[in-house]
Amino acid sequence: MNPIAFSLAAMSAAVPNQSGVLAAHFENILGTSLDVKILANSFELAEKAEAKVLSEFRRLQAILGSGENHEFGKWQQSKGEAISVSSELHTVLGLFDTWSEATKGALNAASDEIRINGFSAKVNQAQWELGDATATRLSDAELRLHTFTKGYIMEQVADAVMAAAGVRGIMLNVGGDILSKGDLHEAVRVSDPLSDAENGSSLSTVSIQNQAIATSGTSRRGAHILDPRTGELASGSISATVIHPDAVTAGALATAFNVLSVDESKALAVEYPGTEYLIVDNSGELVMSENWSGQSVSADSPIEMVHVKDKLWTAGQELLINVELANLGGGARRPYVAIWIEDEQHKAVRRLALWYRKPRWLPDLRSFSDAQRETPIDLMSIASATRSAGNYSLIWDGKNDQGEYVVQGNYTVYIEAAREHGSYQLMKQTMKFDGKAKSQALAGNEEVSGASLVYKTK
Repeated sequence: MNPIAFSLAAMSAAVPNQSGVLAAHFENILGTSLDVKILANSFELAEKAEAKVLSEFRRLQAILGSGENHEFGKWQQSKGEAISVSSELHTVLGLFDTWSEATKGALNAASDEIRINGFSAKVNQAQWELGDATATRLSDAELRLHTFTKGYIMEQVADAVMAAAGVRGIMLNVGGDILSKGDLHEAVRVSDPLSDAENGSSLSTVSIQNQAIATSGTSRRGAHILDPRTGELASGSISATVIHPDAVTAGALATAFNVLSVDESKALAVEYPGTEYLIVDNSGELVMSENWSGQSVSADSPIEMVHVKDKLWTAGQELLINVELANLGGGARRPYVAIWIEDEQHKAVRRLALWYRKPRWLPDLRSFSDAQRETPIDLMSIASATRSAGNYSLIWDGKNDQGEYVVQGNYTVYIEAAREHGSYQLMKQTMKFDGKAKSQALAGNEEVSGASLVYKTK
């Protein structure tokens, strides 16, 4: 079984699947998760392209990673000597020079120096000098190729795959940064930075083709973006989402917009034609470019549809379901996973997530298959700040699959997982939902190393 992520969040309209698309999901790629969609003339060609995706990610990680066995990591150990470097490393170092100048120092590969050793004058000094296929290390500051490097890798991988015969389109989603090329249109939900769950609320929906969308902000990992000019935490905005034909530009601008003021971000965007942005400023207000192509998401409540005497859930209550998948090493395929809610009569009232690739293997999720009903599947990707690999959060808002609030009372949360050549696991926990906050930890297993349920008021 090869997994693909399908969220069953309650969207107003499901996005139809595109025939001929191979889709898969992997963990621990560039320190996060990787979703892939490939459109090819045959399934065999799509599978070859999928293998190319993984090999290219691994090749580029070996060049641009900071580990002692990576090319960049080894080069960091040198000083004052012109070292021959790969074209990829030379290009990325040059891009940091370009973007540091364009953002007046807001982007800087020496941000890790601040995290590890504190802020000093050497953070903003010249860190290297580039020659003809060489790079000379000029300082001993801690360096990391972050921000737009992910976009650079995505562009390189996508171009390599699109060069293969019979491949018509590709989508890469690396921890919430998304690139679509060729004939693939990708529907994307822009995550609300104040609602961190996979199926949480969205700020907007967009459709991209031959474009990238990148989001940077304080959600997922909390406040972590530093202003290298001052050594302080960035305070330009809460979140910034950027759409651009080039993934490097989208990633660089999204990060810079968190450091720069909103007015500085607007001025910078003008310098890069084709840029669309959606910024959440520090007061929580949305600031959109005039050409923002996204559609707003309705927040209308269906509570008027429910007329029962029993006490209902309200919009002020929610259940947060945290799931941590077992770490099986870099590039491991995610198992098939289903997460849903059943009432006291063992009737499925809400399906929250279904992660799979081929419907023919869904019966391996035995309990879910017994409980499933027909319901639209939301195929949208989610643009968000980067998550840690294997960690997922889902929200149950107290509604059933029809969008109606359910009666308060006892419900059971099911988390089912099955892996090819692996194990089958079923976790379930009954909780009383009566408006009183409570939490419950669930013991882990071979596929899901841990889970927790947190029932609270907003």
